[in-house]
Amino acid sequence: MDANKPLDGVTVIELGHSVAAPYAGMILADLGARVIKVENPGKGDYARGWGPPFWGDTASAFACLNRGKEGITINLSDRDDAAHLRRLMTEEADAVIQNLRPGILEKFGFNADEIRAERPSLIWCDLGAFGAVGPLASKPGYDPLAQATSGIMSVTGEGDRPPVRVGVSLVDMGSGMWSVIGMLAALFARERSGEGTRISTSLFETGLAWMTVPLAGYEANGEVRKPYGSGVAEICPYQAFETRDGWMMIAAGNDNLFAKLCRVLDLPLADDPDFATNAGRVTNRDRLLPMIAAKVAEWRFDALAAALDAVGLPNSPLLTVDAVSRHPQTEALGMSVEAGGLRLMGVPLTMGGERPRATTPAPALGEHDNRIKA
Repeated sequence: MDANKPLDGVTVIELGHSVAAPYAGMILADLGARVIKVENPGKGDYARGWGPPFWGDTASAFACLNRGKEGITINLSDRDDAAHLRRLMTEEADAVIQNLRPGILEKFGFNADEIRAERPSLIWCDLGAFGAVGPLASKPGYDPLAQATSGIMSVTGEGDRPPVRVGVSLVDMGSGMWSVIGMLAALFARERSGEGTRISTSLFETGLAWMTVPLAGYEANGEVRKPYGSGVAEICPYQAFETRDGWMMIAAGNDNLFAKLCRVLDLPLADDPDFATNAGRVTNRDRLLPMIAAKVAEWRFDALAAALDAVGLPNSPLLTVDAVSRHPQTEALGMSVEAGGLRLMGVPLTMGGERPRATTPAPALGEHDNRIKA
């Protein structure tokens, strides 16, 4: 087995659309699994049309989430097509992952428990919107709905301004990651028992997991957290400040780092009882931040970065998409992968010092029908 393809020999059927399940499938493909993406024969995955931008005739969003996979079309209402899919599940698949609307597969006779009874080694993963039980269980959902209902939007943005969504599909991609974590654990357990299992996660559950710290704070003292822009509720100063020629993220994450910041900025606050501890700084945030901001505004970015680096205080620029794409650190890490001529980001792992990578481009709609459905 190739050390960079630990899932070589594992076959996964992905009935996925949009982001969450396709991202899980992409991770599994990078790790060496054979991933067969199943789409409807009309327009396929909705994400194919999520553009511009497009790469060729498909959206770049689809291209980046579906590389490394084989692709087939299945009309669930067609008896022969449905039989092909059931055969794949019961004869070839090690795992199935699906994020279709609740009840769709059952409507066409694809009951997970019945299929697993035919193939007990099968691992089945349901990736839903709001979870398998509860008053919202049958409700469809997307990433922004989960960000809204899980409280993420309530702690994102600034003060009393309108709600702000995190700019990437944080919940979708996180749900895909949890699906993979569950699947890997189930594959490991299967090595000992020979039995598969049924895994379930959802966007809402993932959102709740991302809210672990704010929810713990609420349970501890009843405080409903508000958004702090680039900062956080529990640590101060830990946010972006504007220099004379650009924004800088400064993370004085403990008392020692705060003292170093004070020395660099010539602020006599490190021994002030109101600011000497993080608890004091958080409590007196509204007094502290303007003083830091005024001092930072006197510096040019490069000079301040050099001064902070010299004392070991974490800081960084705020990079735009074009800048981070070609940043020397991005290049040095070898995070990108080229698939079909398009430069994309791979999974953030190395194995034996090398990146596991699936380099084939995302499949055209039904590209592998003739071979797989024959």
